[in-house]
Amino acid sequence: MKVEVKRSKRRKRTISARLDGDIMYVYAPIDTPEKELHKIIENFKKRFTRRNLKRELNKEHNLREVFNKLNKKYFDGKIKIKSIEYVTVQQSKYGCCNYKKKTIRLSHYIAQMPDWVRDYVIIHEMAHILEPNHSKSFWDIVYRYKLAERARGFLIAKKMEDNQELDIE
Repeated sequence: MKVEVKRSKRRKRTISARLDGDIMYVYAPIDTPEKELHKIIENFKKRFTRRNLKRELNKEHNLREVFNKLNKKYFDGKIKIKSIEYVTVQQSKYGCCNYKKKTIRLSHYIAQMPDWVRDYVIIHEMAHILEPNHSKSFWDIVYRYKLAERARGFLIAKKMEDNQELDIE
């Protein structure tokens, strides 16, 4: 990504950026120290990279289609949600569900894993729509998925391999 910095006498405090194709335009006050500006530019690069990754993943993978298939097979089509999407800001969990808003968010890490693991995470989050806790009845729902135990093992092994503390519960 090419960076073009535009300094302005009129700009007093804020630094902003926009992405146009492969060029990031950064707008900064004329007296911003170079070291500080470099740090801010790196943060902008990370943010734009994450935003683009999220867009690409959600464009490439039709999670709504996967959800509908799993919903029909394991829940008789009874679960209704407003959205399901990959996100890049979720570092400590593979998935999360807001059962009140009926939204499911999956960590972008899941996109790199086998489909059967992704399906497990989706089913886990779908179960939270019905049971917003980790009770016995919740786990009874999750274990309808025949690869649930294998997927949990995969995620535990992945966590250990990456030395991360990602939550699978």
